[in-house]
Amino acid sequence: MIVRSRARTIADWGVRIFLALVFVYAGIEKFPSAPGAMWVKVFAEIGLGQWFRYFTGVVEVLGGALLLVPAATILAVPLLACTMVGALIVHLAVVGIGPQTVAVSILLAGLLAIWLFQDGARRL
Repeated sequence: MIVRSRARTIADWGVRIFLALVFVYAGIEKFPSAPGAMWVKVFAEIGLGQWFRYFTGVVEVLGGALLLVPAATILAVPLLACTMVGALIVHLAVVGIGPQTVAVSILLAGLLAIWLFQDGARRL
């Protein structure tokens, strides 16, 4: 039987809800295709084509939604963590290091915290 403290459960859900909202919002932001849109420019600079912008948006929306389903944590966290590692690589190699790099790092840390909450609960 899994026994978790109330504070740990609240912290887990707080992080899950926050990250879910951030990822769903960030994913939806990638869909508008106006020529001057920020994400259109960023993904053009990355050089993989605009299909990759749509793909990333779908991954973020889907991953964010899956964070709200505890049984899907095993899918959501690695999916989103890989996306954030990719974002960090893009920041280091293409876009440049800045405040957005810190934001990506914080999101990655939050995902790892969820993973640890989940893994720790399995061991109890």
